[in-house]
Amino acid sequence: MQQPVIPAYETSPELEATLGAVETQLASLGEALRTRDSAAIDLHATELHRSLARAVDHFTRAARSGPVPTPLRERLALAGGLVAAQRESLARATAALDRAIDVLMPRERPAAVYSAIGPADRGSRGVIQA
Repeated sequence: MQQPVIPAYETSPELEATLGAVETQLASLGEALRTRDSAAIDLHATELHRSLARAVDHFTRAARSGPVPTPLRERLALAGGLVAAQRESLARATAALDRAIDVLMPRERPAAVYSAIGPADRGSRGVIQA
């Protein structure tokens, strides 16, 4: 009986390494966010972006050769979910910060742009009243 041919991507540590890099950067970014270390957040966010780009490239090439092993697909999906969760967390934190800044430093509100009879800055000149 002949052994089945195992696709090269299943035995290649390349997919495992790229996925491991994504997972490592996700964990590092999560820790930086937890400790509110802005320099580390910037560094790990950049590295996560690079790791994700490499992983997408490697997984795309592997998928062209045949199905990607289920455990790796599941880990990649989990990583994608974690990225989405961190993005949502950052969006909420940013919105909260924006609200706090608006309370502490209210912006000047411009005069009304329109009145009942048109643009407020026109005054009475140029306005025809019936």
